[in-house]
Amino acid sequence: MARARLGPAALIGATCHADLDHAEAALAAGADYLAFGAVHASPSKPAAVVAGLAPIVAARARFNAPLVAIGGITAARAAACLAAGADWLAVISGVWGEPDPAAAVRAFQRVLAAHQSRAP
Repeated sequence: MARARLGPAALIGATCHADLDHAEAALAAGADYLAFGAVHASPSKPAAVVAGLAPIVAARARFNAPLVAIGGITAARAAACLAAGADWLAVISGVWGEPDPAAAVRAFQRVLAAHQSRAP
């Protein structure tokens, strides 16, 4: 439905929580990327079920689509998400919940740069 409304150029993702069957159905329906989480407890969505990194690891082995880690992602936790197979990080409190959001962004940039320098 989103693809029909937004057209072929839109980037459309599906939140899959920890459900790989839902992820497979979302890809079949035209999703461009898959989001998994909450990876950690998050003040943004305190009632979200914490799925950990296992769904990202399993999704990376099963799907050839960009994967997003969401939920409780901080700069200190970002490298583990990337190592598990996440391509992208969805972040709210990891930046806006920090005393110095600009410093938090710089910390994420350092983690991403270090990860990219190790990529094949």
